[in-house]
Amino acid sequence: MMVVGISDPGFVREVVLERDEVVDFAKYPFNIPAVAGLERLRLDPRITILVGENGSGKSTLIEAIALAAGFGPEGGTRSLHGTTQASESELHRYLRLVRGARREKGGFFLRAESLFNVATRVDALGLGAYGWESLHEKSHGESFLWLIENRFRPNGLYILDEPEAALSPQRQLSALVVMRRLIEAGCQFVMATHSAILMAYPGALIYRLDGAGMAPVAYEETEHFTVTRGFLLNRESFLKELMRDEDG
Repeated sequence: MMVVGISDPGFVREVVLERDEVVDFAKYPFNIPAVAGLERLRLDPRITILVGENGSGKSTLIEAIALAAGFGPEGGTRSLHGTTQASESELHRYLRLVRGARREKGGFFLRAESLFNVATRVDALGLGAYGWESLHEKSHGESFLWLIENRFRPNGLYILDEPEAALSPQRQLSALVVMRRLIEAGCQFVMATHSAILMAYPGALIYRLDGAGMAPVAYEETEHFTVTRGFLLNRESFLKELMRDEDG
């Protein structure tokens, strides 16, 4: 088993925006504050997590990093390129990945919104002979967990876009256990999530994306943690205040 140390730079050390090549920062996606202020984004050799509200640019940036790393816009392995309907931004054309000395032996781009398309492509290719099970024969959550447990291999680069969309809280906890096993086996993860469970991975480098741009944040300082904790500890008063505000 390979344990990634603090000094290990990982497969991708940094993501650099080639700002001199961007023609117009007033144009999407360069007008998103997290992108507009981006110069160099340091990645943790184990796991980096992007958090923020809808529209903050998490998925846009995750998608661009995945495309710059050679994955297809709908996800899957690098050999499963395909697009049902092109919708990716041009951000990836202006990103440069600063690589470490190690090279990954595999990888996967897992995004909730297009896993159905990846599953259809796998079935059409008949990859059951190569160890794939039909994801269409599983529930959405079962498909996600099966992929993480069976298609994520040691020494791989794994980019995840809101995997909690299909995972119950219990299965999010199961995913954390599998991720830990993979990280200890030399893997690197980059993930965008709204899940207070998944972003609690010990020692994760968390970036908060908001109207001010993007900056590192402690887990306990994320809105996801504070809102979830406040709700669970004071559910009745929380709801009472919320409904009173609505009535007002």
